[in-house]
Amino acid sequence: MEDLNIQYVHLEQSANQEAHKTDGFSSSKTLVVRRGAPFRVSLLLKGRPFSPKTDSIIIRVLLGRLYVIMPVTFSKEASPSKWTAYFSPEGLSPLSPSFYISSPASASVGTYRLELYVFSQSGQRSSVVGHFILLCNPWCREDAVFVPFEDQREEFIQNDSGLLYMGTAMNCVSRPWSFDQFEPDVLEICLKLLQVSPQHMRNRRKDYIMRADPVYLSRVVSAMVITPLFTSHDILRVGAVKTGCGLNWVAVCFMRVLGIPCRVVTNFNSAHDTNGNLVIEEYYSETGQKLHHSKDSIWNFHVWVECWMTRKDLGSGMDGWQVLDPTPQERSRGVFCCGPAPVKAVKYRRIDLAYDVPFVYAEVNADVHTVIVRQGQVLSYSKDTERVGALICTKAVGHPRLQNITADYKHIKSPNPSLRSRSSTMSDDSTLRRGSSQGLSVSLTLDKAAVAGEPIRFTVKIINNENVAKVIKEHLNAQAKEYNHSPSDTFWEAHSTMRLAPMEAKVLRHQITPAQYEGVVGDDLVNLAVVLEDNASQKRVLASEEFNIASPELTIQIANGDSAINHKEHTAVVMFTNPFSVPVSGSLMVAGAGLIQGKIHFSIASLLEQRITFTPTKVGTKMLQASLYLSNVNSVIRGFKMISVINA
Repeated sequence: MEDLNIQYVHLEQSANQEAHKTDGFSSSKTLVVRRGAPFRVSLLLKGRPFSPKTDSIIIRVLLGRLYVIMPVTFSKEASPSKWTAYFSPEGLSPLSPSFYISSPASASVGTYRLELYVFSQSGQRSSVVGHFILLCNPWCREDAVFVPFEDQREEFIQNDSGLLYMGTAMNCVSRPWSFDQFEPDVLEICLKLLQVSPQHMRNRRKDYIMRADPVYLSRVVSAMVITPLFTSHDILRVGAVKTGCGLNWVAVCFMRVLGIPCRVVTNFNSAHDTNGNLVIEEYYSETGQKLHHSKDSIWNFHVWVECWMTRKDLGSGMDGWQVLDPTPQERSRGVFCCGPAPVKAVKYRRIDLAYDVPFVYAEVNADVHTVIVRQGQVLSYSKDTERVGALICTKAVGHPRLQNITADYKHIKSPNPSLRSRSSTMSDDSTLRRGSSQGLSVSLTLDKAAVAGEPIRFTVKIINNENVAKVIKEHLNAQAKEYNHSPSDTFWEAHSTMRLAPMEAKVLRHQITPAQYEGVVGDDLVNLAVVLEDNASQKRVLASEEFNIASPELTIQIANGDSAINHKEHTAVVMFTNPFSVPVSGSLMVAGAGLIQGKIHFSIASLLEQRITFTPTKVGTKMLQASLYLSNVNSVIRGFKMISVINA
């Protein structure tokens, strides 16, 4: 009788990946599964049938030079703490037996080699099966990245698009963002980058062992995304760009590929405190021009990533969301990376805990000292304790809207800090004293959020807090600035003189016309300041506001409203209404993971509407996004449409 031989080994990639929630990686030629859950392997034998009494199967799983050997048993229970293999209860067919392999919930992430050995009375037959990729498992309760709710797992792992919030706390702008973690080659590129990380190159064995820990993985990712590797052809091909937002794109994509839940967070008025004293100093001239006199800075917004995991290294009280900043501005234990810092540690100022809690704490809690100077002499000084971290937000679970998470990071002092105006009071000690009975008070507020093509209207309210008449000079100054830089030269200013009766309050209304600010429209912001000068005392008081000018949006419509049929061609229309005072031209880019292969570009001379066709390839909620890059106006116009793709 012919002896037992293995004719074929089937890893059942399609069924296993559907069961492991990794079917999004359908373009991968390698089986992709999650740790802590079994996957099925089937054999096709030739010769005599398999006999459990005389034959046995041994499995060897290798990660680098690390390996584990396990017999295929008849025990039906998988262990969450060790590698096991067991025959399928319904699959013990003599000529085509099947069995399950289950990894521990703490197994290392990476590409494993799978070897299969068959022992019979006549000797050993071995077969090298191939490889499988093992990822973290938010569906497994024993995994350090376990998330208990399905809608959150869908949002933080499976969703391949999202919203990034920019602008200012008063006027948030949502920008569509495609993470592309399921696009072809992305999984393989991320795993390849783990193989060339400094940690892996320094000690491969230790790196493979440490990859079981999401804390370690997140620090590797944070350090890797700022290296020159991310200017390679592979990374550029999948859409990453070496900017702050681009690096967050890479980090979210990378973490979701590895199976670690994550989301993008925006901190408005984010402080960079260079000397660690929790004070940011800002300097203005006597006429309201913001000066670049300090190494400290406040970014109008700063974007980072939160990842979800337990922190066994810190104790259960620090489990949950952890800050991971892919654009670190300082070294962390000798390496340019930031985090993971527990959000709870930031809120309760546990600056003794790892990693980088002091830096993140300062980003959301520093005080702002505003100083008016003339030729090196301090003319006025005020303090603001609420401006930094005025609004911290992310995309809501399952919905394209903002979720305010400021209270997760800090104890809220003001019921609505993002919408209040910033005012100053001049008094004898030149410090900010709200409600002081002495000196001069001023506040500056926008009448409404600034919109491209409309005048910027704002109100200055002045109060004489003394029982003495005053002659006041008003200096108004507007400068353009990038979100993470100091302002550039003044593009608009106005000056006037007025009289204030004792205890009088005046309301002054001003506007900046579209022609005066048109060069600022786009991602740039406006720093607007008013300085009041008391002619008699020569004391000054300042109020300021930084804001963005909202660009118009593209409108996208599809025939079936918000739904589309998988693998069927559909038509969408991208529409634009020009609010500018001149005709516009440029190029239109349309993209959508799971909807369009790559990106579609159109040259636009005078756009009113543009028709496009797309054919969905994946079921689920997908984002169709469009960007219009104007050539004669400093602006990028964006729009998006959420589409529910269903099977026919």
